[in-house]
Amino acid sequence: MDTRLSLLTLLTLSGSLVALSSPHETYSASPERARPATDGANPDVLVNISKKPNTVEVNITAAVTTLSLQPGVKSEVFAYNGHVPGPTLDVREGDHVIVHFRNDLPEPTTVHWHGIHLPFESDGSPFRPIKPGETHNYEFTVRPGTAGTYWYHPHPDHRTGFAIGKGLFGGIIVRAADDPLPGSIPDKLIILSDNRFLHDGTLDFPEPSSHHGGIDEENGREGPVLFVNGHVMPTLTIRSGEVQRWRVVNASAGRIYRIALSGHTLLHVGSDGGLFEKPVEVKEMLLTTGERVELLVRGTDAPGMKSVLQNLSYDRYAPQTRPADWQTTRDLLTLETTAEAAVTPVAIPATLRKIVPLDTAKVTAVRTIVFGQGMINGKTMDMARVDVSTNVGATEIWEIENIVGMDHPFHLHGFQFQVLDRDGVPEPYRAWKDMLNIPKHSTARIIVRYDDYPGKWMFHCHILDHEDHGMMGVLEVK
Repeated sequence: MDTRLSLLTLLTLSGSLVALSSPHETYSASPERARPATDGANPDVLVNISKKPNTVEVNITAAVTTLSLQPGVKSEVFAYNGHVPGPTLDVREGDHVIVHFRNDLPEPTTVHWHGIHLPFESDGSPFRPIKPGETHNYEFTVRPGTAGTYWYHPHPDHRTGFAIGKGLFGGIIVRAADDPLPGSIPDKLIILSDNRFLHDGTLDFPEPSSHHGGIDEENGREGPVLFVNGHVMPTLTIRSGEVQRWRVVNASAGRIYRIALSGHTLLHVGSDGGLFEKPVEVKEMLLTTGERVELLVRGTDAPGMKSVLQNLSYDRYAPQTRPADWQTTRDLLTLETTAEAAVTPVAIPATLRKIVPLDTAKVTAVRTIVFGQGMINGKTMDMARVDVSTNVGATEIWEIENIVGMDHPFHLHGFQFQVLDRDGVPEPYRAWKDMLNIPKHSTARIIVRYDDYPGKWMFHCHILDHEDHGMMGVLEVK
């Protein structure tokens, strides 16, 4: 049997942004007025200043700056090294990473390396805030077997949604020495975000006590302007027959994307913790907040043709605060086939890597985590309280139950997990995850092993307003 797939697959990214009813007037950029983005508009990469082998040393500063996120309008934002999104941290398995971070913001912050397995001291959780004007070095070694797509963002106590909404987020790519995908495939990092503006360009954060502030607290903040790598409705180009690798990050505070490209199939090759064992062919994909996917896109159109990547409707909302236009399909990205000569598609391996299943026979505890209305297990966040206590080397099953009428994305710091089943249905394929959407009135079971790195770790809903208002707990690994 042929062990390689010469499979089509076309990815798509697209976002949909729904404007909520609000006493605030908002400004929505249209694709015609948006600042253009050209092909290859990947974010800049952080410069490695180290001369040592297998060492990546970079400088990151978080500061207030003014950028034109929309044409002709200036907005005051928070930015990493002056950019939104921030520059990409590009490393390899086995690298020792040193990040010299400076906080030039007017408030405390942290840098959380979302999904990276690292010591507690470098996790960037609310336990270790960095005051304005202070510097801090984050250090960790990238573990073998974790090649994949990750991202970094602030995680201050009660201010994560505000800080990310102001512009603090960036991508991380961890590369493997023996990547099974052909090295000739172009690599695209695609970071999805949304935002909301007043007419003068000011980012719209309503007073919490206002009607619109209450809707944000319930739904998670969404905005009617969708961005791909800081651009509205950019165009990427592809040659006929070419295969591209798209690394997609959902950096939105509350929006869950359901991405599809009409008439095309997608080849889903990876998730939060890197590549799958085998490619999975899909027509659409759900991408929850904080989640990442890797997909292969193939140029199947004739030269000069354009395909619009779209975000289809998805009802994640409570009925009481569901936006009126939640069913609207939104365009996010145009993929244009160039007039260059067609290329022969590369062959994609039918097997990508081996993922060893965590052994359920070695489970040391089974825990129930209940997502309620703004609470986890009936409690709101208290940093002085330990909600779950365990030991290094333990293997546990967590049954995560959502008892309310809206989706809650689950995120675990420090340790990746495998999904066992959802509503009793076994997971169809193995993957390493740190994000998992728990739809309304549903249950999922995950298995996790705390193989090292003692400390206090967070677990929480990744709708950022929910997290900031108390849907977060503390896991202590001793």
